[in-house]
Amino acid sequence: MSVSTTVTPAMTPSEQAAALVGRRYRMVDHYEVGREKIREFARAVRDEHPAHRDEGAAAALGYDGLIAPLTFPAILWITLQRMLFESVLTGYDLGQVLHTEQRIRMRRPLVAGDRLRCDSHVESFRRFGDKDFMVVENLLTDHYGEPVQSAHTTVVAQTGATVAGELARAVDGVILSGGSSSDRREARADIDPLSAAGLLEYHEQVDTDRLFTLPPGRRSRSVPTFEDLAVGTELPPLRVRLTRGDLVNYAGVSGDANPIHFSDEVAQAAGLPAVISHGLLTMGLGAGYLTSWLGDPAAVTGYAVRFAGFVPVESNRHSTIEFGGRVKAVDVGRRSATIALTATCEQRKLFGRATAEVLLR
Repeated sequence: MSVSTTVTPAMTPSEQAAALVGRRYRMVDHYEVGREKIREFARAVRDEHPAHRDEGAAAALGYDGLIAPLTFPAILWITLQRMLFESVLTGYDLGQVLHTEQRIRMRRPLVAGDRLRCDSHVESFRRFGDKDFMVVENLLTDHYGEPVQSAHTTVVAQTGATVAGELARAVDGVILSGGSSSDRREARADIDPLSAAGLLEYHEQVDTDRLFTLPPGRRSRSVPTFEDLAVGTELPPLRVRLTRGDLVNYAGVSGDANPIHFSDEVAQAAGLPAVISHGLLTMGLGAGYLTSWLGDPAAVTGYAVRFAGFVPVESNRHSTIEFGGRVKAVDVGRRSATIALTATCEQRKLFGRATAEVLLR
């Protein structure tokens, strides 16, 4: 698909998204990973591994600061998404947008004190009926310019005229001030929208496949050893409760202000049965389940989830997610394994396909 030279508010949302394919954006300012933010995020995703809270536990795994949970970069992904919606995707309302897939590759874990640069590349856009699908690659590099993590995010937005109109009206009443589509369309014409959002466009190519080789000498301190596992080995199951309070807490910690996660009116306008959990919260809970069993959050080199369902959370009672997993494949040469993860709520599948690549001692 060709790249448009300009993106304007007069375009339809789908035209704006299609015009971004191939474009690359960079956050102007760096993001510094904070110790207390790591602790906040670990609490929000129920990740109880001590390396997220205790510097001695992180040092025992070979790191100078607290280790961030696997999905901690969601804070940056969400920030970049918000910046794009503020500057060049002004036609969409946040209530229209849902995650459908998230893939992460980790060269090393994020650690307290990291100063990160975040780049975003719009890889593809396609439309099926009244649904728009967009794939974005985000790359995190440290203050030395070394790659740390990459992520591929797939989102879908429902753009039918009736649905979009109902959503716009519902969202305008509850969205964070300044975040509604009407607010974004009224931005001053004399201000560059990218600069105002804190983004710049760049054009250099980055070969992330070449960059993402594991550092020499990296080794695992996992509790299970390679010899302990075989194809078919089952992970112990785990049940996790979710309440509206958990959703509100995650929204605040992560910065995900999509009102389908806290407003019954917006959820209903979006065609949902109730307020639903964030897909990245469910993915983060799954990551905590994995690293609790593994014993070493730094031993995970890849984590990918294709979402197949959502968790409705009523205002007056909790919902329960059941996690499970098994060893899908092993690699003798790398002393690694592929873990297939499952998540269900009231017998509904939440993960269509979820896998993690882990190093073993």
